[in-house]
Amino acid sequence: MKLNEIRDNDGARKGRMRVGRGIGSGKGKTAGRGQKGAKARSGVSINGFEGGQMPLHMRIPKRGFNNIFAKDYAEVNLGLVQVAIDAGKIDAGKVIDHETLKAAGLGRGGKDGVRLLAKGAFTAKASFLVAGVSKGARSAVEAAGGSVEVPAAGDDEQTKKNARRDANKAAKAK
Repeated sequence: MKLNEIRDNDGARKGRMRVGRGIGSGKGKTAGRGQKGAKARSGVSINGFEGGQMPLHMRIPKRGFNNIFAKDYAEVNLGLVQVAIDAGKIDAGKVIDHETLKAAGLGRGGKDGVRLLAKGAFTAKASFLVAGVSKGARSAVEAAGGSVEVPAAGDDEQTKKNARRDANKAAKAK
């Protein structure tokens, strides 16, 4: 077989039907849309429309909410970190942080950092600098002779709001 002899199987690629090209084509005049009505017109979308009856997606009750203050952590299991250390992707002698885990292909995503979880066995002596850690993961790392450091969180929104209010009051008092 040569490159110039390669071709699709018969019927593997079917061309699109060109509608509205005369009555002899079988798809002329109304082009398979029937006569009149909303579906015969162009630019009309009727998804979810039930003829004036309240549509299903509006009859069903709303449930839950999206927390706009939710943190987005990349969750990393200790067992996978151990596998990466054994494979030489991570140097256990250095501090393991989000960038190190990303480079090893573990800490994908996680806009707000990494959270360590305790799934899997962990035996390497390593120190971590992560945004969050479960109780089990911390004890597993410390049992192996390592350490976990979680940087202190900044001021919460309420504290910032109070500080701004106090600053504004002081400015007005002058």
